[in-house]
Amino acid sequence: MPKSYRPKLGQHFLADVRYRTRIVQTLGLRPDDLVIEIGPGHGAITPLLAAQARQVAAVEVDPALAAELRQDLAPRVEIINADILGVDIAAICRRFQARKCFVFGNLPYYITSPILHHLLQFAGSIRAMGLLVQREVALRLAARPGTRDYGYLTVLAALYACPHIAFEVPPGAFSPPPKVHSALVYFEMHSPDARIGRGREEAFRAFLKQCFTQKRKKLLNCLAAVYPRERVQAELGGIPVPLNARAEELSLDDFIALFTNLGPASRTSRGSNNAGRPGAMND
Repeated sequence: MPKSYRPKLGQHFLADVRYRTRIVQTLGLRPDDLVIEIGPGHGAITPLLAAQARQVAAVEVDPALAAELRQDLAPRVEIINADILGVDIAAICRRFQARKCFVFGNLPYYITSPILHHLLQFAGSIRAMGLLVQREVALRLAARPGTRDYGYLTVLAALYACPHIAFEVPPGAFSPPPKVHSALVYFEMHSPDARIGRGREEAFRAFLKQCFTQKRKKLLNCLAAVYPRERVQAELGGIPVPLNARAEELSLDDFIALFTNLGPASRTSRGSNNAGRPGAMND
């Protein structure tokens, strides 16, 4: 690393060679894969990805790092100097003539949730993902209904993928070392449940946001802000949860059943105005 360079933008570079190798081996890349790498940093993992895949498109927001990477490009690697939150994943796939891509990233902790929201919007263009995230986020992504870590982000991820924790990575594997542990989460992508209906995914995401608006509040009270209370009571009676259940007790199937049976919201609440915006609530 150049002595004059100082990490910024919440970056913690993966310095341990053993973990870099283990991560790439765990991803299970295919020879015909297009890999979109988020935040390659100094390119520690980029050549390893390129050795396993057909093409790597590395998205780096830092102009200095992007310029550094371009000086010593590995074969089959292209550097894109851009913010991943503004990148059209589907457009990159079309550009490289790939039906779907594989996404890998060592995500900055402070912006993990917005990046996940952005990526899931392009789920149809992604075959699978391997994301290095804070351990607490990893536990939320892989949580089960009724557990402390289960929440909106859990259900949203389950709508598009089957996430599981591959392994944890200690702070000492990074430079500079973060104050928290990390974990590699593998996402096997799938199509959203057909019961939601084509073109209604955005409405379903807003519905989920409303359900988790106040996590400790009963689901009946959360939904009564946008639906007639009596109707919510009747529909809750049709799924296998108590009438006084909180959102964290419902499975993805339960949420889909409620959404399809309740239909469009009859009125809006203050909280629902931000329902589709990443970061509008505590995910």
